[in-house]
Order: sequence, then C-alpha cells, then structure tokens
Amino acid sequence: MRYLQSFHRRLRQLREAGRLSCEDVAQMCGVDEQRVRSWEADEVRHRSYPGVTELLDLCLKTETPLENLVDLELPDGGGQLELPGLAFSQADDLSEALKELEQQLDRVQLSDSERELLRRFRKTSPDNRRMVLQLLGG
Repeated sequence: MRYLQSFHRRLRQLREAGRLSCEDVAQMCGVDEQRVRSWEADEVRHRSYPGVTELLDLCLKTETPLENLVDLELPDGGGQLELPGLAFSQADDLSEALKELEQQLDRVQLSDSERELLRRFRKTSPDNRRMVLQLLGG
C-alpha cells in the first residue's frame, strides 16, 4: 500500500474542496460511510484503504485524476511506482493509459437505474433476493 500513504489526506482535501460528505463518497464508491471514515483515519491502526474498484469509482465520479489521490513518486526520489496490474515503461504516458482505462470502464459502467436496482437488491432480505433471482431465471 505504499502508493496510498497519503491517500487519507488527499481524500479529505478532495471532499472538502468539492463540499462532499463521507456519505456522498460512500455512495459514489458503493461502500458504507464508516468505510470512508476509515479511509480518512489519522491513526494508521484505524485506517483502511480502498480497493481498486472503489478508487477508480472515486476518480471517475469526481473527475479526479488518479495521480491526485495516490503517491506515484517514491519518497527517496526513486521514480514512479508500479501499480499492481498496470505496467508502465519509461516511454508510457500515464494520462494516456488512464484515459484508455476510463474508456473501458465507461463501457461497463452501470446506469443510474441499474445502480438503484443493485442498491435495493443488496439491502433486501435473503428470501427476497432468492425470489428476485428466481424471477430472473437465475
């Protein structure tokens, strides 16, 4: 998690600048408000970190470049970190790779109505979930 060392401060700054509550960020990322609070925790032992999905949701929905939220430079000046799952050579332009990733994510991003259905499905009882799945043929 070296590339998320200052994420808690950067997230708080993003929220304050955009006048977003922890609840707003939680809804954007599909997590509960307590989880967002743990991302911002000052004490390391109480802090947790977002997954790649949540991090990308936050970037896309706030139109914030990934490099504004993560530490891409090593503290000792050792250059750019390699993020797991993303390989960059010295000649690669990070912003171009992120644009391509954003285009791919846009293809599979849920609509507002799909998101609302999923939210309701997650909040319903196990019996209701089974019934919905049976109705859908699943």
